[in-house]
Amino acid sequence: MSKPIIKLYDSTLRDGAQTKGVNFSLDDKFKIYKILSDIGIDYIEGGWPGANPTDDNFFKKISRQSKSKLVAFGMMRKSGKSASNDPGLNAVLNSGVSSVCLVGKTWDFHVKNALKVSYTENLDMISDSISYASKRLDEVMFDAEHFFDGFKHNKKYSMNTLKRALESGARWIVLCDTNGGTLPYELPEIINEVKKIIPKDKLGVHFHNDTDNATNNSLEAARLGVKQIQGTFNGLGERCGNSNLVNVACNLVLKMHFKCNIEKNIKKITSVSRMIDETLNRQSSRNLPFVGSAAFAHKGGLHISAVEKDPRSYEHIDPESVGNERVLVVSNQSGKTNVINKLKKYKIKIKGKEQLILEFLELIKKQEFLGYAYDGAEASFELLARRKFSKFKEFYSLESFKVSDEKRKNSKGELFPFSEARVKIFVGKKEFYSAVEGNGPIHALDKALRHALIKYYPSLKKLNLIDYKVRILTPQDGTKALVRVRIESSNQKFKWSTIGVSYNVIDASYIALHDSITYHLLMT
Repeated sequence: MSKPIIKLYDSTLRDGAQTKGVNFSLDDKFKIYKILSDIGIDYIEGGWPGANPTDDNFFKKISRQSKSKLVAFGMMRKSGKSASNDPGLNAVLNSGVSSVCLVGKTWDFHVKNALKVSYTENLDMISDSISYASKRLDEVMFDAEHFFDGFKHNKKYSMNTLKRALESGARWIVLCDTNGGTLPYELPEIINEVKKIIPKDKLGVHFHNDTDNATNNSLEAARLGVKQIQGTFNGLGERCGNSNLVNVACNLVLKMHFKCNIEKNIKKITSVSRMIDETLNRQSSRNLPFVGSAAFAHKGGLHISAVEKDPRSYEHIDPESVGNERVLVVSNQSGKTNVINKLKKYKIKIKGKEQLILEFLELIKKQEFLGYAYDGAEASFELLARRKFSKFKEFYSLESFKVSDEKRKNSKGELFPFSEARVKIFVGKKEFYSAVEGNGPIHALDKALRHALIKYYPSLKKLNLIDYKVRILTPQDGTKALVRVRIESSNQKFKWSTIGVSYNVIDASYIALHDSITYHLLMT
């Protein structure tokens, strides 16, 4: 018997905006809405009309031609106002959508201490608001805030709020674990009790991740008959975030075999996850299940050998089923077969070069002994391979560089830092020289290199440094410690990482910068 259909509801554009360090521009919201719509998310919550100018403009300008249903979020009428005369409620209903999600109190503690109204008045606020909204729009959802806490504290009252919402015309009753404190073993009793008064085809859930159980709870709810699951892509949200719809969707479709609209596009989910992080200028987590760059990465020699014989031994699904890829990490645990696989990926000719392969493997082990870690710097590894196996012609050669950093007093007598870098390079037999100031020594060096090369390689205008990290490898040596610099770069096509190791942080930075520039020029 085929499994029932589960509707996915994404609240990234509202809940995600509460993530520390995330601030959606209007353009960000347009881009993410299109990405989510294209992959087949059933409902996309665009924001809260009337709450801020960005959300107001979003609902005014967003195209209504979409594969997904656009939802506006709002709250019940306020105490002392009728639904028709409440400005906040009407801002939501007048936003041009056909579906709204209205939040209401279900925990008696909040009714008394937050709303400071009687229990009866709260019920009237719910029924008045939903009845009014359901007469004007196609679909009204009741966001039952703190329902699980309310159920545990006063089961009868919390259930009455759901009953009122349903009787007033709510299409969906969404049970919210707003503080993320509910554990999976608690769900069967609660949800089965709710199903006695709410038809399961009208039941949804929304879990926060404060106990790291949001995905587990969402999947358990689906197993118990719930038909709508809410969450955010990449688990964005305040505190510990929301249920991660990436994990939920992949498990529902590939593991539990439920029917979801996203099923036909599940192979795109890795790129969608990363595109959303890229839009928000966030670093994607390498260890995310299903879509992380390390989700199917194998490093140990025994693991790699087993994976090569039968990928199912260490992979619970085929990486390609979610648009990801298997990575056989090059490290000092690597064997000859692993190196050959990497070289084939880069289309480097290795036929008849057995001795070079062995030498290259030994080189990798020596480099990693020195502090290099190529599992996080694929671009540097590829360049190392090309320099070893092919007649790789460098785009430029360094003659010398000098970086100075000092503190000077300004006209007010205040000390401020001053950095300058000078480089001399050769492109072929042509000499180029530049001297450039920067915000710091690395910035100055980066600018000086670009300034010297830009006339010969104008494509460097498209190269961007997006992340820079320094790690001390020998902390026992204090300020004379060995350091590793990792740089992440991008252009208009893709991102890559490079690495440099030295006892001098400027030298390590130059090595990583040199590889970054070289890789960019190689690939453009």
